[in-house]
Parts: sequence; C-alpha cells; structure tokens
Amino acid sequence: MAVPVMGQDQDVDVSSTEGALFLLLPVGAKSVALGRAMTAMDGAESAFWNPAGLASVQHSQLVLLRGDHLVGPSTAISGLWTRPGVGALGASYLLLDAGDQELRDANGNVLGNLTVRNHMGVVSAAAQVLDRLRAGVNLKAVVFRYSCQGQCLDAGTTATTYAVDAGLQALVTDRLRVGAVLAHLGPEFQVLNAEQADPLPARVRVGVAFDFMEEFTSDDQLSGWLSVEVQDRLRDPGTLSLYVGTELSAGVEDLLALRAGYVVGDQDQEEGARVGLGLSYEQFDLSIAKSLAVSTLTGETEPVQVTFAIRF
Repeated sequence: MAVPVMGQDQDVDVSSTEGALFLLLPVGAKSVALGRAMTAMDGAESAFWNPAGLASVQHSQLVLLRGDHLVGPSTAISGLWTRPGVGALGASYLLLDAGDQELRDANGNVLGNLTVRNHMGVVSAAAQVLDRLRAGVNLKAVVFRYSCQGQCLDAGTTATTYAVDAGLQALVTDRLRVGAVLAHLGPEFQVLNAEQADPLPARVRVGVAFDFMEEFTSDDQLSGWLSVEVQDRLRDPGTLSLYVGTELSAGVEDLLALRAGYVVGDQDQEEGARVGLGLSYEQFDLSIAKSLAVSTLTGETEPVQVTFAIRF
C-alpha cells in the first residue's frame, strides 16, 4: 500500500509495497549538501543516518533541523550529550506535516477537514568501543496519524510501530574511514488491519570517507573530505543507489565549510546535485543546503534546508 499522505515522497516509486516511506526523506542540511553520503561521516546529524557517527562529537548540543519536501515540511529537534573519547547519548523528535485537505461531497460541498501527520521519536547511543572502532544504535518509535474533523465517515486512525538502526564506523587510518549501517529494521507498519500491513523500508548502507587535503597542503587549518556510499534494500535487494559528497573547510573551532554532493540511481529521491554551506562560530553552528535536482512532478527544485545548533 503506497499512499502519499502516509509520508511517501511523491518522487518515490508508487508501486512500492513498503510503509512509512517518510523515513527515507533526508534530514539535515549537512546531509543533504553531501548528497546523503553520511554513513562514514560524523556530526550531530548522524542521529538520523548512522548513529556510530555520534561517538566522535566533541560537544553536547541542541540541534534544530528544518526541511521542505514535496509531501510537506519537516521539523526536527535533537539533543545530544557527549563525553569525548567515550561516546554520546541523544534524543530526537521529527514531525512531517503532510498537510490538510478538505473533504467534499459529490456536489463540492465541504464536509470536513483531513489532517495527516507523521511522527518519529529517536533515542540514540554511540560509543568508541575500540581505538579505531565506533558503534551506535537508534531506537525509534514511528507514528502515522490521520484525523478528520466535520462530517467524516470515520474519526481517523493512528498507526504505531518501532524500528532500530545499527551502525559501525572503522578508522582504517587517520585519513580513511569506513562505515556501515542497517536502517529501519522493525515490524510491519499496520494502519488498518493485518492484511494491509506493510514492511518498513529497511535499508543497508556502506560508505567510505577519505581526507584528501593532506595531498595538497600540511596546513592543519584546512580539511577536505570525500565521501562515497552505496545503498540497497534489505527486502528485494539489487537496486543500488550511489551517493557522493565532498566537504572543504577552513578553521578548527570557528570554521567555514563548502559542501557539494550528487545522488545517482536513488528510487526514493531525485537524481542530481546538491550544494551547501556550513559555518561554526563560538558555540553556534549553522548549515544550509539546496538540492539542484529538478522534480519530474513539479518541474521545480526543493526549498533550502537549514540546520542550527547550539553547543554547550
């Protein structure tokens, strides 16, 4: 059952039988700018990608994330508590507002108002388990809520399920990381009855990130990462997606970062380029990103995505 109001991006293959497809929408400006190539990268946004990437975050922080998708706007908040060299604990909440729609009769008279909301709560834990190995896990509660006010045939419905993400990152050298994650593992998503239950969109992602800046300069104020990863479905594998991202940054605590990425062969998002900018100053972090891929449905690109963090 593939119903757009359940959080399915309208770019998604409508023949899919997976449920809760809003889980596949990108979260975070840095992640979008890097073309979703986040499995081997670190940072606070890793809570929505590979939780192992949280283990290297140096500062506790509060993060606000805002993005607009064809299916509706998403807003997320994430709190992260860190202990350098040990690991991190996090709690996050995401709301995807799929919008309101008037319910009309055959004569066009308004009978009521339909409201669709998708919610996700996440508890994250990450640890530096060995000198060069990080591990992380997400425990997620996923809720789809459909409600109707007015002269409705039914009062609406609420569907809830649970999911797990499990990830690793290995530091092969100081300049080379390898990451892997199993995402969205959990029971089927049942909205009406057992016959209509759909499996969650479980995915496997493997990525590699390489710090290439030392090939050009020994200045430790400059950094450059190239990240490449592939993704496939756990159910019915064989449809690979490729993500490539790069980040050039100047500075250490206070820094400016330029980001770019590209998506190839993704069944859940439009192919094409993404760009972004990151700025860190004192205890504040700001990232913005823009997808340059043109939707085949609207003929337009998606709006800018923003992530803002306060470190403490």
